[in-house]
Amino acid sequence: MPELVKMYIRNVVIGFGIAAVFVALLLWFDVMNLWALVSGSDAGLLAVFLLWFMHGIVFAGVQFGWAVMAMAEKDGGPGRGTPVVKEFQPVRVPADQPSQRQHQLRSGR
Repeated sequence: MPELVKMYIRNVVIGFGIAAVFVALLLWFDVMNLWALVSGSDAGLLAVFLLWFMHGIVFAGVQFGWAVMAMAEKDGGPGRGTPVVKEFQPVRVPADQPSQRQHQLRSGR
């Protein structure tokens, strides 16, 4: 199996594990009275499964994205980016004086 596929499967399993912990904590701390809602309903197990599955999709995607971004090579360049210019030079810009009509329109008279 290719290495990238192995990495993807590993990160998806980690993401779904994190989702299981997250849903367990949601139920344990009874966020928004979720435990009472799930335990009092006949479709409670389906609701918990769907909650875990949907969060698993999100957390697996985030986990895989984080793993891919962590693969980037660290360069030895400057730590704060490459400067665009070495020094800034002031540039004179002519400013036209507004006409009397423009002045009246701006002042709201």
